[in-house]
Amino acid sequence: MPSSLPDVVLWSIPAFVLLTVLEMVSYRLHPDEDSAGYETKDAATSIAMGLGSLVFDALWKVPIVALYAAVYELTPLRVPILWWTLPLMLLAQDFFYYWSHRGHHVIRILWACHVVHHSSRKFNLTTALRQPWTTWTVWPFYVPMIALGVHPAALAFCSSANLVYQFWVHTERIGKLPRPIEFVFNTPSHHRVHHASQGGYLDRNFGGILIVWDRMFRSFVPETDGCVFGLTKNIGTFNPLRVATHEYAAIARDIRAAEDWRERAGRVFRGPGWNPRRTRAEEAHAEGAHAEGAEPSKRPGPSLSSTL
Repeated sequence: MPSSLPDVVLWSIPAFVLLTVLEMVSYRLHPDEDSAGYETKDAATSIAMGLGSLVFDALWKVPIVALYAAVYELTPLRVPILWWTLPLMLLAQDFFYYWSHRGHHVIRILWACHVVHHSSRKFNLTTALRQPWTTWTVWPFYVPMIALGVHPAALAFCSSANLVYQFWVHTERIGKLPRPIEFVFNTPSHHRVHHASQGGYLDRNFGGILIVWDRMFRSFVPETDGCVFGLTKNIGTFNPLRVATHEYAAIARDIRAAEDWRERAGRVFRGPGWNPRRTRAEEAHAEGAHAEGAEPSKRPGPSLSSTL
């Protein structure tokens, strides 16, 4: 039964190419000084990262599928793939995607994977293709779905559908949409905020298909000011290998320079901007701001990252 589900990413590739070409042409015909637009080296790097992710994802899928299959065999539950269960599985996957995405922003070892997607200082449809090569950090967030009886192939279909949906939200050529759509769905306006590096926009709007999760869990911020894209400390390289690994290298350097095991653990499992030398007052203020849902202060990038 799961084998009847289509490969939505494969079927969407022609649309990806067509829409990207149209966006490029639109910038040629109607330049916009307020938009980041395109840069040849940046777009080429994003495409290279996307192609590389296809190869590495195929490798990571071998152990991940084995783990999912083991959990699926152990659980007595089974969710049939029917016309009414598939939307519920898509909804559940989007919910767990929200927490996976949020976790990959607030835990540094997970951020080392996801930072790749945020490393471009441009925001266009090729940015959607700038995918990490170390997605082994994602699978634990979806184990509950498998344990509840969702077939691994059905989960793969839902994840692919979520990924395809997010392609079109990586653009500056679409402004705000009608209010009901903006209220429920992730849109280009919401996702521009997510990719922005300003303090008030950092770590916001994690939703994949739906933005309602951000509204529910107090991580939503509307787009008001213009967005500055990239990292708080940009890496300044178009080398795909360095883009894929720069944060892991920074973590390794910070661990070597750490003074004790508490600091070593913090460099791996605390937030990307965590620094043990911050005062207690600064840490309490930062943690309190996140706990209360206030706009976070500008998060510094991990140490040494900017030297790569």
